[in-house]
Amino acid sequence: MNTGVVMTREAIANVAGNFRIYGTLLESQPYGSGHINDTFAVTYSQAGTRVRYIIQRINTQIFKDPEAVMENILRVTDEGFRRLIEADVADPSRCVLTVIPTKEGCSHTRDAQGGIWRCYPFIEGARTYDIIRNARQATEVAKAFGEFQRLVAGMKGPRLHETIPAFHNTRSRFEKLRAMVEADPKGRLASVQREWGFLREREALVDVLLDLQAKGEIPERITHNDTKLNNVMVDDATETGICVIDLDTVMPGLALYDFGDMVRTATSPAAEDETDLSKVRMQMPMFEALVRGYLSSAGGFLNEAEKAHLSFSGKLISLEVGIRFLTDYLEGDVYFKTKHPSHNLDRCRTQLALVASIESQEEEMRRFVDAQ
Repeated sequence: MNTGVVMTREAIANVAGNFRIYGTLLESQPYGSGHINDTFAVTYSQAGTRVRYIIQRINTQIFKDPEAVMENILRVTDEGFRRLIEADVADPSRCVLTVIPTKEGCSHTRDAQGGIWRCYPFIEGARTYDIIRNARQATEVAKAFGEFQRLVAGMKGPRLHETIPAFHNTRSRFEKLRAMVEADPKGRLASVQREWGFLREREALVDVLLDLQAKGEIPERITHNDTKLNNVMVDDATETGICVIDLDTVMPGLALYDFGDMVRTATSPAAEDETDLSKVRMQMPMFEALVRGYLSSAGGFLNEAEKAHLSFSGKLISLEVGIRFLTDYLEGDVYFKTKHPSHNLDRCRTQLALVASIESQEEEMRRFVDAQ
């Protein structure tokens, strides 16, 4: 797995020096709270002005075709920028990521060890949040993800690459967990009997959206596929969601996967690895805020079947992510970064507690969506 290797200033300078960044490197430091890639903020002096950039090493154990990842990113960012220019949006570079090319004109570079790196301008005057602060912020984040989907909805050209095949295929995820349960490669199964039982009881849920897609009732769209709160930059002054980031998983998907992950990450006040499960709950005001924000930007292109399953999607994706955390725990923590031996199990338990909370309020959630 990606372990967040410490990089020396010299190593960072060597990588950054491959991109079209001018000036003198002043400092570099790790940045963000992501589980997968290694990210650094670098500060340059350019004609006496401090200018920051993000440089990021792609985890090629997860993203096995990084060239395909970068091709997808270039296509959706170019499309988004073009659409914003056409709409006469002020400073579109704060609203869509800009890929800084290498000095040879490529989208990425390799370090001495073969690691693949990319570079973006740092979006100043904005930040990300790991835990939502209020309903207004939830509305803004949901609006930003809906706007991202809207900007790329009509993109021409070939189908995007599937950077992680079957990423949100919940049946595939469940079957991988079943295989880990049967193999128990690290001898951890005895400690997860309650969690495995909870998931077995809800196995039928994993096929609901897949079956609707197979019937043609829900269409494939270009989606972000990782709509955590900390993947939207929120403007410090206006508190509006201005830019969707972390585009590695942008690929063909279902709009409901994106909305479901917003419900998963925004409606509970608890951290993703909270061990006090009494703190984990789906807050109805937050769900309502997400629905309002998302439909304000995405409502124009969603069909009725998609809208009808907005409330279900949060339960499904929480269940799916719980499956993924439990699978990784049983497999020996090979995917997600962990800080201690039970970290993935703690994360799994939090997701399943959220599923239970959603189930207790699902009828009220459906009524609210229907009223919009």
